[in-house]
Amino acid sequence: MHAIEPFYNWRHDYISSEDERSPFYGTQYNEFEFDKQVYNYLLHPQWDDFGSQTLYIKVLYADYDLGYGIIEFIGEWNDAIYNDIMALKREVLDVMIDEGINHFILIGENVLNFHTSDDSYYEEWFQEVEDGWIAGLHFREHVIEEFQQQNIDYYINFGGLLNEIPWRTLKPKQLYHHVNEYIQKRLAL
Repeated sequence: MHAIEPFYNWRHDYISSEDERSPFYGTQYNEFEFDKQVYNYLLHPQWDDFGSQTLYIKVLYADYDLGYGIIEFIGEWNDAIYNDIMALKREVLDVMIDEGINHFILIGENVLNFHTSDDSYYEEWFQEVEDGWIAGLHFREHVIEEFQQQNIDYYINFGGLLNEIPWRTLKPKQLYHHVNEYIQKRLAL
């Protein structure tokens, strides 16, 4: 896992540690030591720690004019033991929502497992984005099934074309428009 870097092709457009409105503004990264891990597996030092013991993220892009943020995840999403959603909500999402972000694109191809607790923080997040939405892209099928079994897919849009969008080949604004168009079509049904 130490070789899996956060997606870096948009770094010339956005770096969260240089964005004064980002929850990770001013973060210093150690490029010579592995200082993060999920269980016994070391992680690339560019991932951001938000207070979880098993889940790390990278805010890949934030557009405050259009109100969207793109967040990549790695590790095990564990609400049952570590209440990851609470830490994510309080330390990252609340800051982004306060800055006007109400459309969230979550990249989950490196989320290995999901363990649920309850849906109260998901419900709170969903209510706070008001006219926005939350979309999960490229989560593994068994992880989506876990979210669905707990009805968290009521708050986060998963699956279907969201798992087929070639997000790495797009610019952030193109990705936002693809996801937004898909969500709007889903809502119209």
